Amino acid sequence: MEAKTISFNLFSWVFCIMVILTGVLNLLWVHPVPGIGYLLLSFLYFPPANELLKRKTGISVPPLIKIILGIIMVMFTLGVSDLGDIIDKW
Repeated sequence: MEAKTISFNLFSWVFCIMVILTGVLNLLWVHPVPGIGYLLLSFLYFPPANELLKRKTGISVPPLIKIILGIIMVMFTLGVSDLGDIIDKW
């Protein structure tokens, strides 16, 4: 495997876990709708799910789209969502 593929795969795993945790925290503390949304979006970063999507449909989400979506999710979570307000109160 190339070093570029390995590093992006590691990024995908780490970001997938972070999005899953954000989804669970939203489910528990905020509201189920954003929590479920985050859990569904986490599958974009889950490498086995990405390979399954590519194998079954032939469609793959480009890494640039994943990076842009990740930045938007982080900005939304910390800046706009109620979860960011709850974290700020601690």
